[in-house]
Amino acid sequence: MRDVTLSDIFHHRIAQKYINRSGLVHAIAVSYHSFNLAKAKPNVDVDTAAKAGFLHDIGHYTWYKDGKWDYEVYRKNDIHAIKGAERAHKLLIRLGENPMKAKEISLAILFHTDSFLPGGEVVRTPLQSIVKCADEKDEEPGGAHHYRTIDYDRALKIIRRLDQKIDKLQH
Repeated sequence: MRDVTLSDIFHHRIAQKYINRSGLVHAIAVSYHSFNLAKAKPNVDVDTAAKAGFLHDIGHYTWYKDGKWDYEVYRKNDIHAIKGAERAHKLLIRLGENPMKAKEISLAILFHTDSFLPGGEVVRTPLQSIVKCADEKDEEPGGAHHYRTIDYDRALKIIRRLDQKIDKLQH
């Protein structure tokens, strides 16, 4: 039995605020990609992967210049992975997630991108590599993947379906 489900995360007001800001459709897509990639990787927990994928952009901040999204300013100043790792950890602990699992999810969020690293590449764990790859699978030029929309009920239905798939694999 899992301590926290994706549905639990989805319903929390903090997740609603920040995941909607960074793109709910993208969060769901990366969660599914992470789940599917983790199924094929021995010793990677599908639940942990799905949660890290869902929360990977919870630290996003949009950078505007003269009222318009400025992708270059964002790339230059981005620390969303750092902020997201902290925010996700706090949320998961508050929801009752296993502390070690919350840490593993937070580290996967921290290392899902190289954008905040001055030197570039790092050596990633299999989970961290999965979340990075899942994010890249759903990217669109200029950050357009953050602006796709979905209604609440449809999003919840998709999240619940993924929870069922996770439960089925874990039992």
